[in-house]
Amino acid sequence: MEMALMYFIILGIFSGLTEGSGVLPDGPLNAAVGETVMFTTTLTPTGTPFLTLAWTSGAKNIITSNTVNITGPEYEGRITLFPSTGSLELRSLTLNDAGEYSVVIVPAGEAAEMGRTTLVIYEKVSSVSVTSSSTDLVEFSGSVSLSCSASGSSLSFLWLNGSSEVTASDRVQLTDGGSSLTIITVTRSDQGPFRCSVSNPVSTGTSDPVNLSISYGPENINLILSPSQEYFAVGSDISLTCSVGSRPSAQFKWFLNGDQLPDTGSELRLMNVQMSQSGNYNCQAFNGKTLRSQTSQPSAITVLEKISGASFTPSTNLPVEGTSVSLACEASGSVFTRNWMKDGSELNPTDNMILSDNNRVLTFNTVNRKDNGEYFCQISNPVSSDGAKYIMTVNYGPENVQIKGPNKINIKGTLKLTCSAESTPSARFTWFFNGREIPNNSAEYIKEEVELSDSGNYICQAWNNITERTSSSAVHGLTVTDQLSGCAAGCIAGIVIACCVLIAAAVGGGYYIYKKKFNKNPQEQNTEQDENMYENISIYDKKI
Repeated sequence: MEMALMYFIILGIFSGLTEGSGVLPDGPLNAAVGETVMFTTTLTPTGTPFLTLAWTSGAKNIITSNTVNITGPEYEGRITLFPSTGSLELRSLTLNDAGEYSVVIVPAGEAAEMGRTTLVIYEKVSSVSVTSSSTDLVEFSGSVSLSCSASGSSLSFLWLNGSSEVTASDRVQLTDGGSSLTIITVTRSDQGPFRCSVSNPVSTGTSDPVNLSISYGPENINLILSPSQEYFAVGSDISLTCSVGSRPSAQFKWFLNGDQLPDTGSELRLMNVQMSQSGNYNCQAFNGKTLRSQTSQPSAITVLEKISGASFTPSTNLPVEGTSVSLACEASGSVFTRNWMKDGSELNPTDNMILSDNNRVLTFNTVNRKDNGEYFCQISNPVSSDGAKYIMTVNYGPENVQIKGPNKINIKGTLKLTCSAESTPSARFTWFFNGREIPNNSAEYIKEEVELSDSGNYICQAWNNITERTSSSAVHGLTVTDQLSGCAAGCIAGIVIACCVLIAAAVGGGYYIYKKKFNKNPQEQNTEQDENMYENISIYDKKI
């Protein structure tokens, strides 16, 4: 009866308290179902027992301590009272434990201490999960909704993409208190992983990750040629690789000059290429999920036959000065350029030269002996080169015929006359004595023992079997003397003959100059001159 009276007195005291006042901290206190909460007073232990200590929850007695402890039935085994400070521990919390808590403490000889606070009980967060309207999407053409569910009370929702928080934007919508996430026009950055973090004041829970498969591409297509060059020799191996950004992996087609090839895959290998495989190559990537395709820029491949068998084809093997001659520089293979050289230096065509047919033919309008030399033709393309040489020898002459030898010799002496002429090839010679041909075709005429009858006019005529030209004749007068016998009849005859030779030479020379001035055929000049010479010699022979 006394305890009941005391309980009602304490309730009356509590009714005049204000929340958070007195020996308890400001509330509320947060706790989870099944856990423990500690109501800690602000009193300092003194070692002296309190006269009265009472805890209540609303109208319910938790524990009253005076001379004995009285515990409310529903708190049996769930509380611990700390007599030195008046603090209280409450265990195995339930949702029914939520509410206001009050304490009255009466120390010995002192005024009563009182306090009040609020306890809020939460269910812990659990069973957090995310569901998606779809996980297989196409970039720029699809939307997705993610929904987060969880058990617990007073839940708050937070979305994460990887480690970054997802916030609302033009493309992102957060609804239903944040438990629903909608992404409009997805991009590849939206592939996740997405997690939903759910929390309340006493706990936090996070869902398993959800990944979205965002198909995109193909894009940024690039065709790589290896080796990286435009020109290849016949028989080379070439690799073309097509790279592209795509999810899922793209399918490939190959084209040559717009025509589809049977090859598929990201690499095209051309083994032992031939000239027919020259052209512009493209690769095309196709994504079967996005139904999009992209084609690369063309890559040009030119297959060339190597240069081989370089050679010269002259219009004649025996060029003659004054005639037209051409040299053709030939080779097998894909010819790009021809470069000419003469005697080791770059050929600079003169007035009598013409290069034609893309430098294939060198033509001499009128070849001359200055054109003699070694000609070299370098034929090349970007993958090979070859060269050929030709030694040109210009045939000319004969011209400038001369006879060297004595004009006077003693009888029984040895006569040696030498005939020379400018000529390529070397000239052949014909000798005449006093109009009669001498059986000797060499450049020298030798007679071991001359007689007085060997006095007279010696003529040398040069002939070139290649140019088929005959030179003007050279005349050499010879007098054979007999110094021991004086000037007898033979001496006189020799003198007369010598005079005839001189006169004939003068007449013949004048006639030659006259004919040359009016550009007559050299062979005709030679023939006329010789006929006149022989005629004059015959006249003088008759007179003698």
